[in-house]
Amino acid sequence: MPVAYAPKSMRTKPLPAGMPREWYIEHNRMRKAMRIAIALLDSGVYTPRQARNEVIRRVAERIGVHPPSTTTCRLVRSLLPAV
Repeated sequence: MPVAYAPKSMRTKPLPAGMPREWYIEHNRMRKAMRIAIALLDSGVYTPRQARNEVIRRVAERIGVHPPSTTTCRLVRSLLPAV
């Protein structure tokens, strides 16, 4: 299986201050889901049906991301194109 894309460096800007805690949690969950979705696409998983929780967690481990929760797995599937 091909190795998922790993960016050389990611420049990040600090998140805006003063937002509610839930906003930061959702923002970070979305970033994590996008990284996993891109890695899934790179590894040949193209539809939500192919992306079971086990597959998503295995890809997350391969790219060095903490194991995603069930909510994050659901979000990853929603980012994949429904064909």
